[in-house]
Amino acid sequence: MWGLLSNPYSGGGKGQRLKNQVIEILRDKHQDFYDFSGQDQASARENLRLIRESELQGLIVIGGDGTINMAVQSLAKSNVPLAVIPAGTGNDFARTLGLNLKDPIKNLDTYFDSPVSFLDVGVVGDRYFVQILSTGFDSLVNERANALPLIKGRMKYNIAIILELLKFQPKKYHFVVDGVSFETKAMLIAVANGNCYGGGMLISPKSNPQDGILDIMILGPVSKLEFIKVFPKVYRGAHISHPAVKFISGKRVEIKSEAIAYADGERIGPLPVTAEIAEGALKAWSRWAH
Repeated sequence: MWGLLSNPYSGGGKGQRLKNQVIEILRDKHQDFYDFSGQDQASARENLRLIRESELQGLIVIGGDGTINMAVQSLAKSNVPLAVIPAGTGNDFARTLGLNLKDPIKNLDTYFDSPVSFLDVGVVGDRYFVQILSTGFDSLVNERANALPLIKGRMKYNIAIILELLKFQPKKYHFVVDGVSFETKAMLIAVANGNCYGGGMLISPKSNPQDGILDIMILGPVSKLEFIKVFPKVYRGAHISHPAVKFISGKRVEIKSEAIAYADGERIGPLPVTAEIAEGALKAWSRWAH
């Protein structure tokens, strides 16, 4: 039996359309399934608590990164694999998995007869993340965007970027990475398990969710004009050669500052935070299978 989890509102209704197609295909193939989606997010989370005791062939998640993040909280360290039908706006984890974004339903065929991967996940507090834990400028943009409920889509974040950049100043951060301490000022920090966020921004292009480490990207202080020039390069991963950008790696990172952290687009809260890697904790169908 398969599990289903969907967000009908993801991608402007794309989630519901794809869910209908998934159900039709499962029925055509005489595959049993159980829908964990519930009436709302609260009921879906409650339903997902049953996952760990189940013997599902997999959980098919139809939605964007937020829906995947919800599912991973129950799937990590379980025996149930994750199968993604990307239906969100950003679909960053689907990019890392190497899935077909142009024709999402085609991914379903591979889940019936392909091997699964064992992928790392990040752990922060009592939550798991699969892509990026971030703090600094982008987290403030998230905070600002969440306070603009009447504006939808990309425009919300474009406006938030402008509003935050007008007053933004670098902050001092204290790090402990695998027991080694240092301090630095920074504008943006990304602790990466996967390689992208924000709808395809390659913040850590070399990150691999099977290498057992977290990659930490630190953007040091630059002028606001320089920041505006550097920021668009993130979509191509071209920012990594900038002299203000540095990378370090480790299995455990502690970050202290007066700042806010987000993980996979979900609010974690004020620093300090500690992130660790949980190696091979998530079973999923992906390009990383071997």
